[in-house]
Amino acid sequence: MTSPSKAGTALAALREDLAGDVFAPDDPGYDEARIVFNAMIDRRPAVIAQCAHEADVVRAVRFARDLDLKIAVRGGGHSVAGMALNDGGLVVDLRRMHAVTVRPGAASVRVEGGATMSHMDRATQPYRLATTGGRASTTGVGGFVLGGGSGWLERKFGLAVDNLLGVDLVTADGTRVRASAEENPELFWALHGGGGNFGVATSLTLKLHELPEFSLAFVLFRPESGPEVMRVYREIIATGPPEVGGGVLYLTGPPEEFVPEHLVGTLICAAVVTYAGGEESLRKVAQPLLALPHEAEIVGAMPYADVQCMIDDPPGLRNYWSAEYLTGLPDELVDVFCARAATVPVPTGCQHVLFPLGGAVASGPAEFPVPYREAPWLVHPFGIWEDPADDERCLRWVRDVRADVRPWTTGAVYLNFIGDEGKDRVSAGLGPENTLRLALVKAQYDPDNVFRFNHNIVPA
Repeated sequence: MTSPSKAGTALAALREDLAGDVFAPDDPGYDEARIVFNAMIDRRPAVIAQCAHEADVVRAVRFARDLDLKIAVRGGGHSVAGMALNDGGLVVDLRRMHAVTVRPGAASVRVEGGATMSHMDRATQPYRLATTGGRASTTGVGGFVLGGGSGWLERKFGLAVDNLLGVDLVTADGTRVRASAEENPELFWALHGGGGNFGVATSLTLKLHELPEFSLAFVLFRPESGPEVMRVYREIIATGPPEVGGGVLYLTGPPEEFVPEHLVGTLICAAVVTYAGGEESLRKVAQPLLALPHEAEIVGAMPYADVQCMIDDPPGLRNYWSAEYLTGLPDELVDVFCARAATVPVPTGCQHVLFPLGGAVASGPAEFPVPYREAPWLVHPFGIWEDPADDERCLRWVRDVRADVRPWTTGAVYLNFIGDEGKDRVSAGLGPENTLRLALVKAQYDPDNVFRFNHNIVPA
């Protein structure tokens, strides 16, 4: 055990050395620094190092290793599962490191490890360029990409990891490492889905694609229309080009201007059709959906970065998410999914979501540890609520959704959408056939499992 005097001396030196700020439990600002998106998470690290640049990260990691402190890494985003914090250890907080450098001539972007989707999308939009990002502007780029990366543009441009060109890492011994197709290629492979297991990602370089226009249709229906809406939507995806994306969901009608007053606070069904192109093309593919009787609609061209902000949820609410990939969407499953909508906790922020895949996801590189490429659909029970008294019913609802769809699941899971659901689910998210290979990479770069506050890969 480290003596208090040694720990105190080391902490004073860390405060002196870091360009960023250092917080300990008695410091002003400590409680604010440890708050994460999910109000169900309440952890008290011994030290929070808010790093300003890569040298700060190196110094913070070496400080923790010298004192034998556990290390958690906080990127820019949600940390819904609470993995960005620990009790009694060090948090390497990257949120100050959010610079974005667009290289339009090279069709690439370099994003620091603490950046959010908003930082990246706002920087690339003036160049009419984009890459696959999450479905909210507040998602952190680093964790999103290294966890696979599913978003509105994936059917056209592939998963986020399909666009990964390089990663700068600080490893468990404080060494700086570059991973790309040419440098440390085995590590680069592992970073295509293996998350934060191998080091602190201080920057990522991603491929950009031309996106001069983006369009959206958001159509609201009464909940009893759900089965017909889903069947029509299924046909739109089956016959539409890869530019088409979106999803179908049940949710509580929000108090927004476009929601009719009689639907606010009640269960509604919504269909979202995104299109990587102009409004005319969007209307053509979405016409069968728009022809159904509906309560409200928003249809038109909209900057991609603005669409990314449309479903941002505020921090400070209680969250519990999960997901299942599906082998298909037969009528029986449509009926089961829609029947479960009757139990969505209302009024809360909970959303009963179905996302389409296919397109460039299915045709992308087969070698990466993302075992869900061939799944055509993803069910995402998205639990978010305010009152702790609703904990039991919201958690039960998420688990009931998973149980409902089990006969149609592929067995794979998108790890960015789940918390700690056990080691078998981690293996399902990486692919059982990839697990040993990933464990060997882990053993090379983090043999002591220093970076274990994640969907953990145990060193071989």
